[in-house]
Formats: sequence, C-alpha cells, structure tokens
Amino acid sequence: MDRNLALEAVRVTEAAALASARLMGRGDEKLADQVAVDAMRKAFNTVKIKGKVVIGEGERDEAPMLYIGEEVGTADRDADEVDIALDPLEGTTITANGGANAISVIAMGPKGSFLHAPDTYMEKIAVGPKAKGVIDLNKTPTENLRAVAKAMNCYIEDLTVIILNRPRHAELIKEVRACGVRIKLIPDGDVSAAIATAIKDSGVDVLMGIGGAPEGVIAAAALQCVGGDMQGRLKPRNEGEIERAKKMGVKDINKIFTIDELAHKDNVMFAATGVTDGDMLKGVRFFSGGAVTHSIVMRSKSRTIRFIEAEHHFIFKPNYDS
Repeated sequence: MDRNLALEAVRVTEAAALASARLMGRGDEKLADQVAVDAMRKAFNTVKIKGKVVIGEGERDEAPMLYIGEEVGTADRDADEVDIALDPLEGTTITANGGANAISVIAMGPKGSFLHAPDTYMEKIAVGPKAKGVIDLNKTPTENLRAVAKAMNCYIEDLTVIILNRPRHAELIKEVRACGVRIKLIPDGDVSAAIATAIKDSGVDVLMGIGGAPEGVIAAAALQCVGGDMQGRLKPRNEGEIERAKKMGVKDINKIFTIDELAHKDNVMFAATGVTDGDMLKGVRFFSGGAVTHSIVMRSKSRTIRFIEAEHHFIFKPNYDS
C-alpha cells in the first residue's frame, strides 16, 4: 500500500471526530455514533482505494452505514484491495457523558490483514514493546504481571494495569490488587487503553480484561505499528454468537489468537483522532468558524508514529461543519 494512504486515513478519522465531538455531553449515544458513521462514510468517498470493511458497525441488516462487507473508496477495479477495520466512535457512552478517551479510529491493510472477528466479547492482554513475547492468556494474571515486571526490569508494584470497570472483572481486579499492582479503571474505550500500553509516558503498562472482539482487532493493528504485543480469546455470550463466529471462519472458539493472527504486521496502517480529551490524544476544540483536531497515525512497515494537530476552517470544508 502507498504510504501516503496513512495520511488519507487521518482525514477520515478527523471527519468522524469533528462530527461526533459536537454531541459531547448531550446524552445521546445513538446520535453521536450515527453522525460519526455518516461523516466517516462521506470521507471514505474521497479516498482512492478499493476498500472493504471487515470490522465495522455490524452486519449489513443491522447497520445502515459501514457494515461488514461494505465496499468503500473511489478506486477502479484494478486497484489493490484494502481491508479496513474501523470504529467511527469508540466511546459512544463516553462522548454522550462528556467523559475522557473517546476516539475515531481506523486500521487498513492488504486483503487478509485482519481476523474477521464477530461482534462478541474477547478476553485480552496487551503490552508495549518492552514486554513483547512474555504474555500468555493460558497463565494467570499474577503470572503475567510477574513476567511483565521482569521484562520491564521493574518491581511488580511499579506496574499500572488498565481494566474496563465492569462487574465481570471483579475477580480480575481482586487478583491484580493482591499483587500490589496499581489499577486504572475506565468506563469504556479499551482500544485507546491498549494503545496506551505502548505509548511513552502514558502511565499504562498492561491492558487486561474482557471487551469487544472487533475492538481487539483494531487495537492489535495499532500495537503492530509500535512493536507491542497482544493476545485475545473469544468469549461468546450465547450459542448464537458461537455460530456467528464459526460462519466467519473461527473454527476453535477457545483458541488464543496471537497479535500476528489478529492483525498482520507486514503493512498495516492505523489512524485515530481524539473526540474528547484523553491520555493519548486531545479532544476536538472548536473556535469561531473552525476546530482543532489531534490525531495519531502509524505504519507497521516503518514503525513511524506521527502526532498531527490540524486546524480546520469550515468555510473551506463545509462538509466538516456537521
């Protein structure tokens, strides 16, 4: 894929972030998500790719825009095929409540780059480059934390684990606390949380717990770009989700997927734009006639990480004035 495509990806996430940021704190999750979807869909219509959404807003019958299998982009049939994993608004509840760490995010790679993850739960563990190769979902949280601390050459008490604040994590939280490890509990947004484990000075070392499987694939794509590590194991909630996973090609529901199986490392691109202020990205800041966005764009091939602060003037970009 052309490396310049990474910057096109940022324009797509910027559009979704600008649209959804206007709904911050207004209590309407569905509307915040819908405007992000609409803006991202419109932005894709300007990108010269032959793209296919493999991680999206749901199945075709359930999602009016950016559904799994939808084709996007303006390139002709002879262009290289690109698989796309996306979440126009990761953190709909966060945005509706005016919370932190909501982002718009996409990952792109050559055809076959991403696990076709069903819309179910996934048990995850993610770390940055210093702890690559030492995590194992077959081991207990305590064993993993000891291994991470050893790899990072620090005391286990120096680690910080980020976990979604959910009742299902009561035992996990109890065990992590018993290890003496610090915990950062978050209401939503485990994509940005996973990425934070690989970002210098984020204050986060490990992601643990159960979250969305599609979000796990997107997080794996980002971690491939920075040399991090991740493992995931599907946690279906019912027989219907098990059957859906099998139809999407998952033969063993209990299989532990490595980061390379979740997202290939050869030529993946990742972009995210902050919607609300967070640990990694600033949220959209509006001014009279425009707004400022803060984004990150990364490529696995070069391990380049760019933070981009862009100033948008709506008189020249009327489509962004959502």
